[in-house]
Amino acid sequence: MIIINIDVMLAKRKMSVTQLAQQVGITLANLSILKNGKMKAIRIETLNKICGALQCQPGDILEWREDPKEPWDSPESF
Repeated sequence: MIIINIDVMLAKRKMSVTQLAQQVGITLANLSILKNGKMKAIRIETLNKICGALQCQPGDILEWREDPKEPWDSPESF
């Protein structure tokens, strides 16, 4: 599963969610959905703007962790 670490980067940059939303050009509601991991997809353009605003790499805010509920070892899972 993908873990969103925007809160970590916001804290490191001493930036508020409101400031990030304004710099990226998205609503607070959409940013909240993103940072809570409730979204189904993210546009590369949005990810690019977030990384630009936070001066970070995509890997600084996106992290993959194995989900024990998802059997990745079977060919049927793809």
